[in-house]
Amino acid sequence: MGVSSVPSHLPSVVIVGRPNVGKSTLFNAITGQRRSIVGDEPGITRDRIYGEAEFYGKKFELIDTGGIIPNDEEMIPTQILKQARVALDQAAHIIFLIDGRAEITGTDRDLAKMLRKTGKPVSLAVNKIDSPRRADLLHNFHSLGFEHMFPVSAEHQLGMEELLTHITQDFAREAALEEGEEEGEKATAPIKIAIVGRPNVGKSTLLNALTGSERAIVSPIAGTTRDAVDETVQQDGVAYTFVDTAGIRRKGKTKLMAEKMSVVMARRHLRMSHVAIIVLDATEGVLALDATISGYAHEEGRAVILCVNKWDLAKDKNKRKFTEQIRDNLKFLEYAPILFVSAHKRSGTAALFPVIKRAYESASRRVTTGELNRFVETLQWEYDMKIHYITQTGFRPPTFVLFTGSAGKLHFSAERYLANRLRERFGFEATPLVIKTKRR
Repeated sequence: MGVSSVPSHLPSVVIVGRPNVGKSTLFNAITGQRRSIVGDEPGITRDRIYGEAEFYGKKFELIDTGGIIPNDEEMIPTQILKQARVALDQAAHIIFLIDGRAEITGTDRDLAKMLRKTGKPVSLAVNKIDSPRRADLLHNFHSLGFEHMFPVSAEHQLGMEELLTHITQDFAREAALEEGEEEGEKATAPIKIAIVGRPNVGKSTLLNALTGSERAIVSPIAGTTRDAVDETVQQDGVAYTFVDTAGIRRKGKTKLMAEKMSVVMARRHLRMSHVAIIVLDATEGVLALDATISGYAHEEGRAVILCVNKWDLAKDKNKRKFTEQIRDNLKFLEYAPILFVSAHKRSGTAALFPVIKRAYESASRRVTTGELNRFVETLQWEYDMKIHYITQTGFRPPTFVLFTGSAGKLHFSAERYLANRLRERFGFEATPLVIKTKRR
């Protein structure tokens, strides 16, 4: 889809930078979606190049010029800007992204010079600044000559609030949403679901049960799923797109290689999804690789549903006992609902759809600052660190910043107490919550 089709009613923000500085990762961090393909090779972005983003009710189009630029590390700045010209001409603001871990290159300097000539407002975002030690390097970048400079880590979503506050300061706030409608949500956009798990737990059989198709090749040999498919189905007016964890072509016959590939594929598909269904095998219990893959889903900030498959084959059909085993082995997923199914017999699989929908809505939920601060007043807060103020800065996963009386992180028990109360009060189910602190 070309840049020219960007809706004109929204202000446009354009990300520019030389190849491999993290443009796609920043795009994903701001839009809350994984719409660009992100990889380690320079110039790998070749997917969708624009998305809609929202910051405190201010909506804007975000354009990743990485999707416009040919994959050439040596490409000169004039060509980069020539390719991005359509986007730049309609830009309300430009984010000039550079790599904070690298020396300033000639390309960076030339791009800076050309961007100044556009006369557009430019924010210099210095990427990969994820520790105070790296922040010391910032003064090097003043030489590029931009008044507004922001240290960020697109990968860890640090510094986003300051950057977006500055960029959107002159943007109009959208009219209030209809009651019950969640910000960051679109009824028409499909919910993307990754079905992940170790080899041979029944991922493809579950996909077939949920989509009513037999397109994935399924056999009882671990690692035989070869036909990478995205399947979209409609249920009660909601579109669900299953990002299949297929495409695992086994490199070699060893069990170890199948396990390694399952981790690689799980990570890849988690990045493209909103909700992760982690498939466990009822006949084998919870294994170490289950915990590894579940950990990636949690770290990626995905809403998570735990699906115990092959329940018809389990020797001990005691759901309470199996649930305890899951909770003991996957303590970090205490928020994830657990469903027991038999994908092969298509038993219990239909119940997944409403749970997926609730998980997605929950991860997309936004709570106003006013509501949050009224909520804080109701807490029985007995911890040392005083909360002056709380605000939500992101969704998928819901992210909160506390302005506190002293520096440092919240104690684990305080963070857990706060997360549990937020879940109870605002219905954040099936999603991790991110809580950050800032000294007031």
